[in-house]
Amino acid sequence: MTAEPKTSPLHDRHVALGAKLADFGGWQMPIEYPGGGVLREHTAVRERVGIFDVSHLGKALVRGSGAADFVNSCFTNDLRKVAPPKAQYTMCLDDETAGVVDDLIQYFTSEDEIFLVPNAANTAEVVRLLQAAAPEGIEITDQHTDYGIIAVQGPKAPEVVAALGLPIDLDYMSFRVAQWQGRDVIVLRSGYTGEKGFELVPRWDDAPALWDALVEAMAPYDGLPCGLGARDTLRTEMGYPLHGNDLTLDITPNMARAGWAVGRGKDAFWGKEALQRQKDAGGYRLTWGLLATGRGIPRSHCEVKDASGAVIGEVTSGTMSPTLKQGIALALLDRGVSEGDDVVIDVRGRELPATVVKPPFVKVETS
Repeated sequence: MTAEPKTSPLHDRHVALGAKLADFGGWQMPIEYPGGGVLREHTAVRERVGIFDVSHLGKALVRGSGAADFVNSCFTNDLRKVAPPKAQYTMCLDDETAGVVDDLIQYFTSEDEIFLVPNAANTAEVVRLLQAAAPEGIEITDQHTDYGIIAVQGPKAPEVVAALGLPIDLDYMSFRVAQWQGRDVIVLRSGYTGEKGFELVPRWDDAPALWDALVEAMAPYDGLPCGLGARDTLRTEMGYPLHGNDLTLDITPNMARAGWAVGRGKDAFWGKEALQRQKDAGGYRLTWGLLATGRGIPRSHCEVKDASGAVIGEVTSGTMSPTLKQGIALALLDRGVSEGDDVVIDVRGRELPATVVKPPFVKVETS
């Protein structure tokens, strides 16, 4: 028996707007809205501003004496590179294989408190692994439905957030607990689209009123509610990985070129030894960007071939870039492939020529 998909605190808002809804990590979430869909929403974020409901993302709290040291011994990135109140991208690896269980954001609140935002489908597993490893005095609490998350993205994002009286004078990946209408809201300066952006984290029941206020505040800028379809095209243009596609239990940080999020100098983290073994052995495929030079849209799992027709890799994420009006993809390719190489993507039996490139596919201003 299939479980009913969960819904966000903003579900009624999406239904009222006529959103196209689909299952995403076990949650029924908006993919696009009427009146132009993904293309219109994508353009709004690149040129003006858009807001996204990403309340399906997980939330978990690690609290207790030495919480920061404990989390730092589990996940890949090095919390000691930052100081509170700062957030950091990191990964949870399988200890035996170094495959990616999840990629997540860790909010470094204090030495004794870390707030985590994992991916929706992986939250329970991340919490389970932490609880199994936690020493006495460290408590891990699943807070998945205690908070909503609304992302405000685009060149006009600071103006929209400021219109609500929320702080915008934050360094990249810094956060602050602010007050909005007497309610706590975590404001994080970040963004999955490459544009200027903020993630607002209100209590679950406060999310609808905050959403309504943001809709009103972005109206003067012709801002739009945006679905997860536009979020996907925006992140693909930046070359940002999506767990389940570009990061999986079979795709390690080495393969995904995510070494920048690995604190190799740390004494320990889950999967450290396995990751080093793979690095020492070499020979594994690496992630590249592919820019289609013909008409067509690459999709996940499409084979990639060289000029002689030999299979040299596989697409992990693919889409049509609304900005470039060209097909783009992330792909795992054999060693020996170089930037500028011409390849062919097999799209349902049709050959789509492409060039190997280094993402991002578009240049944006994030600061």
